[in-house]
Amino acid sequence: MTVSVLVGGLAAVLVLYPIAYLVQASLSVGDPQARPPEAYGLDNYAGLGRYAHIFGNTLLVAALATALAVVVGFTMGWILSRTNVPGRAAFEQLMALPYYVTPLMGALAWALIASPSSGFVNQIWRALGGDGHLVDINTPWGIAWVMALFEGSVAFVMIGAVMKSMDPAMEEASQVLGAGRARTMLRITLPLVLPGVLGAAVFVFAEMLGSFSAALVLGLPNRFYVVTTAMYQLVSQYPPRFPTAAAMGVSLFAVMFAMVWIYRRIVSAGTYVTITGKAFRPRAMDVGSLRWPFLGVCVAYLTVAVILPVLTVTYASFQHLTSAFPRAANFTLVNYQTALALDAVRSALGNSLLLGLATASVGVLLMGFLSWLIYRSRLPGAGVIEYLVMFPQAVPRLVFAFGMLWAWLIFPIPIYGTLWLLLIAYLTVFLPLGLRTISGVILQIDRSLEESAQMCGATWGYRLRTVTMPLLKPGLIAAWLLLFIASVRELGASILLMGPKAKVITPAIVESWFSTSTELTAAMALLQTLAVVAALVLLFAVARRAVQQGGE
Repeated sequence: MTVSVLVGGLAAVLVLYPIAYLVQASLSVGDPQARPPEAYGLDNYAGLGRYAHIFGNTLLVAALATALAVVVGFTMGWILSRTNVPGRAAFEQLMALPYYVTPLMGALAWALIASPSSGFVNQIWRALGGDGHLVDINTPWGIAWVMALFEGSVAFVMIGAVMKSMDPAMEEASQVLGAGRARTMLRITLPLVLPGVLGAAVFVFAEMLGSFSAALVLGLPNRFYVVTTAMYQLVSQYPPRFPTAAAMGVSLFAVMFAMVWIYRRIVSAGTYVTITGKAFRPRAMDVGSLRWPFLGVCVAYLTVAVILPVLTVTYASFQHLTSAFPRAANFTLVNYQTALALDAVRSALGNSLLLGLATASVGVLLMGFLSWLIYRSRLPGAGVIEYLVMFPQAVPRLVFAFGMLWAWLIFPIPIYGTLWLLLIAYLTVFLPLGLRTISGVILQIDRSLEESAQMCGATWGYRLRTVTMPLLKPGLIAAWLLLFIASVRELGASILLMGPKAKVITPAIVESWFSTSTELTAAMALLQTLAVVAALVLLFAVARRAVQQGGE
């Protein structure tokens, strides 16, 4: 019981400590550099009216990106869940790839493809005799496009799950009565999945409000700011304006928290229940010759979201000077040689891998114990601990990092600017990811197994070590790999909390993009992606082995 209370208390401290200091900073009305504040008031919130256009930009980009992502998610969900498109099982697995490519790499790639001055599309346009530029990715539409490509896979998972649970008899009855495919889609399918689509839209919108990487890379050249990039600028400038940035962060957090609450209300309402006591077998709809155009849609999405960005960054990384017109003389390995020769890059990549290993290893132990504590221990207040652990899901990582920046600057032990603070930040912001991964397995374990061990006289520690943990092995391995991947590619928290001697690779890529050559940045991004892909391959190998062992 004492250990359980201590672990629950640790989770509360990790989550609430930085949030409390974020709120405190937002109420500071004295010297903006003073810690703790000299005086308190609401002046910073009252002054947010000067930034109304930034909040408007944030809502605009989030709304555009959400609309595009939901269209992608619905289209791909319907094709892969409800039709007999060729290779749909393989495409369902491939739909996870945009998540692993990362929005940052996508933003870099699309900047290379469609920036107004040097983008490949505009180079070709001018070579053909066109004036100016044909496309411009450095706009709200361009930012939303890049964000939607990668968040579309999240919408697909959420909407596809709803579509798979639909009884196909409803659609079949509609067609028997003479309705065509289009009318069946509009009158039957869409109303049944509408609550699920709405839930996905609310969740994606909340995610888009806190997005950072695409808005930074694509918005900064035109001085187009959203809340997260404006906060970053306020903190990075001299002198930093901590209280104003904190007030913006608290306001954004409040909106995101409301959106997550609405999402959970929609999901818990159960208004899209189509699985009842009547048995049915989910079946794919025969769409005839349309399955080939639908196959083209699947290939087109994965090409635009994954293949094109990866090929673009790869191509740029092997160029002396990036051009839309390849020449053998322009091919070089110098970008990789430079990246691997620079102490700063090697150190940043090494620190990222070290933090990934530490976050995954410590996180699995902490989150595995928290999962058992919440779902198995019958500890009073376990539900409160669950809400605390899931709390970071409603807070943008940059906002959370700002709270940690303010909190740990006055901490008696000087850990600001060290890898220790980054480790604490990663463990905190990835608590929801680890908990959900492990809890999905622990909820499938029958309590009777632990109860039988208890009846035989086993203590809770012995039961945990010999019964629960071995059964949790597949979930723990999956959580370890996901935490490793997420940590290596993390940007929002890292860019504020890293110090001169504790740099990590993703912020280093951003710094390189704005201060060095495009080609060197591409090489750094590809090196990071190769590390993530290697971890992904390992994830699938371990998962396959776990399934095989479970079947023996």
